[in-house]
Amino acid sequence: MQRWWHYLTPGPAQLATGLACLGVGMQRGRLPVVGPRILDRWVAVVVTAGRGWYAAPDGARRPVAAPAVVWLRPGVPHHYAPDDADGWSEAFVDFTGPGLAGYTELGLLPDEEVVPLLDADRAQRVIARIAGACRRGGPLVDTEAAAAVHELLLELHRQRADLDPRGGTVLEALRRDAFLPHSVAEHARRAGLSVAGLRRAVRAVGETGPKEYLLAVRLSEAKLLLAAGELPVAAVARRVGYEDPAYFTRLFTRRVGVAPSVFREREQRGDGPPRASAEALPATD
Repeated sequence: MQRWWHYLTPGPAQLATGLACLGVGMQRGRLPVVGPRILDRWVAVVVTAGRGWYAAPDGARRPVAAPAVVWLRPGVPHHYAPDDADGWSEAFVDFTGPGLAGYTELGLLPDEEVVPLLDADRAQRVIARIAGACRRGGPLVDTEAAAAVHELLLELHRQRADLDPRGGTVLEALRRDAFLPHSVAEHARRAGLSVAGLRRAVRAVGETGPKEYLLAVRLSEAKLLLAAGELPVAAVARRVGYEDPAYFTRLFTRRVGVAPSVFREREQRGDGPPRASAEALPATD
């Protein structure tokens, strides 16, 4: 049996950023049974080799087969262990912070306790970077570890094997048709899905839902048009799918914090929207 772990104690400033890493570890072999116990933090246990079981709060045992991630939630009893003669290999990260409510809303912290993965190599490399930062230490170790936890949550979501594979295609279609005056129901019909099916497909790729995603795409384009030229607000509204400029202005002001005309004055760039490819831009050091 091989075991290594390290704990961090982030200060108030790091916790105020919304995300903090509390610990990292790597283990393999015939590991002891964990729990039953309750923690006050989130833990992602990434199983990279072997198999075992996880006992849910209702007592039902669920199989765990690598590659997979076992999500341990704060305040929820958990109980798990490898069951192979040779044990299993795992890498884990403990984390907390007020920003986790947003990660949950985005679907990056799932409801399921055991999630199968397509591949665990990238997640394992991210955890290895956290471990490396902890070994080096230094004044920015908490920030470096927290940044890597953010990346880990994204990577574990990308590698989920249980999500609707149409999510990426559906999101591409929504982005392409975002400026058409369609309802969410019409977007769903064009995708050959029910509204509920469209919502599941969008959430599968880490978005809160189709309505919120369409709104974000429209407002981002509206900002670009406002900053780049002298189009009247009404024309910008129509370009991004809103026939009623007054409604667009209210919506923009509520979400952005300033009226479209104020945003344009503040962000004015002129000369039309920037459409050059990255290759055409001057190189920077």
